[in-house]
Amino acid sequence: MTAVLEARIDPDDIPDIRPTFAWRGVALMASIATIVLTVTAARYDYFGDELYFLSAGRRLDYTYADQGVIVPLFARIADLLAPGSLTALRFPAVVMGVGAIVVAALIAYELRGSHRVQLLAAGTYATSYLLATQVILSTFSFDATLTAVITWLFVRWVRTRQDRLLVIAGLVAALDMQVKWMIPLVWACLGLAVILCGPREILRRPALWVATGILASSLIPILYWQSQHNWPQLAMGTIIGAEQDATGYGPPGFLPQWLGLAGLLGSLLIAIAFWGVFKQESLRPYRFIAIALVIMTAFVIVTHGRPYYPTGFFPAMFALGAVALWQYDRKRWMNLALIPTVVATVLMFVASLTVLPLPPSWRAQAYDAIDLGLRSGLWGTTNWNDMVAAVDIGYGTLTPEEQANAVVIAQGYWQAGAVEQFGQQYDLPATYSPSRGFGFFGPPPDATNTVIYVGLDTAEPELRARFAEVERIVRVNDTMGIPGIDRMVAVWKCQGPKQSWPALWDAMTTLYFDLGLWQDHRATSRPTR
Repeated sequence: MTAVLEARIDPDDIPDIRPTFAWRGVALMASIATIVLTVTAARYDYFGDELYFLSAGRRLDYTYADQGVIVPLFARIADLLAPGSLTALRFPAVVMGVGAIVVAALIAYELRGSHRVQLLAAGTYATSYLLATQVILSTFSFDATLTAVITWLFVRWVRTRQDRLLVIAGLVAALDMQVKWMIPLVWACLGLAVILCGPREILRRPALWVATGILASSLIPILYWQSQHNWPQLAMGTIIGAEQDATGYGPPGFLPQWLGLAGLLGSLLIAIAFWGVFKQESLRPYRFIAIALVIMTAFVIVTHGRPYYPTGFFPAMFALGAVALWQYDRKRWMNLALIPTVVATVLMFVASLTVLPLPPSWRAQAYDAIDLGLRSGLWGTTNWNDMVAAVDIGYGTLTPEEQANAVVIAQGYWQAGAVEQFGQQYDLPATYSPSRGFGFFGPPPDATNTVIYVGLDTAEPELRARFAEVERIVRVNDTMGIPGIDRMVAVWKCQGPKQSWPALWDAMTTLYFDLGLWQDHRATSRPTR
């Protein structure tokens, strides 16, 4: 006779066999990364956008023409606490970069990766060129990490089915909207990927739609501001595409740059991740992450966007690749092949922090527009002081009476930010610019009759159409420099505006950023303030 016994087991008594989180290893890696990135943060001079963020921070608003308030806010805090410190300015970006390292490990943990797998995922991000570029203060610095946090919350939801995670993801997305307006595209790509390959159960969860509503609500003040300023953001896609084509090799150059940001080891793990989510049963529920990356990358390529736009998915892909690699029954030669890959990745990352930027004396030729991205990566954007010193020379030609009602107008927003940042040592007057977001800060006062104008040396015909008197004072033209900074730059003394300043400003304001790189810029629309 066989007895059948029914055993009742309390769920709390079932042991959790999932690996623990590698707190010590991840904390050590994050600490080392924080120290190294902070120490090397000031190796590059100011980039143009950083100078603009400092200027925007001095004019804090709830949103701006082409980005949210968070980055200008942090720039303002750094400017108040440590004026002129590049390290202080970039420290928030360092924190965000280190945060992405931790997120990569957290995602690997959610995928039941061992301590080694978690550290592999985190280490891949920690040695990627993406991290080396992320420590420059930019909207990308914040957006990449916040996007990674959202992917982590979605991955965790798949494992736990805790709906509060979706609401938190909506809150993070709403926060990201105050940084960069790319997150609705990320959200849409994730949604489309879920529809295509699951888990479709998430679509039936009210929490997802609450999260989507939170994200949508965060758009309301931004849309209101845009509606009051003739929707400048609508024109930015075309303009960014033209800039990317002119300076970043366009769509043909996208994938090489995209893979370059991932690094050797990162590119390998991304490839393995794509294989793993379709071939390994444990990773199939997470296919939507890989598909969302494909959808967003395709969209960005078609619209001629920047290669770094989809990189917020990299921490999740590194984690998926690390788990897939460890679960695969590897041959001995595969393990041996990983060694030079890891070594090369680490050496390249160390070189990016210690060798770059290269000495100015290594510049052997002037760079064309198509090489501007390469030029900036190798040498940075330097010699801002030369341009500002030229502005001071122009201002010094004015009589005291002329100086009383004089301002500086810069053709580009980079130039305006530089004049405002470095002009303090010269006691220059207020700075204005009709360029991009700077143009929406407003025109000079009505009483302004004299302008010191700095811009490309081709600007004189337009100046003569707008002012009664135009006199070129000085020219800056380092043949190895960057157009608009220390090459092809001139300073003019302009007097007698031919229209009122509000009318003149509406005619001058443009989203187009002229660095002497594109010829057909007259067709660019000029939004009314």
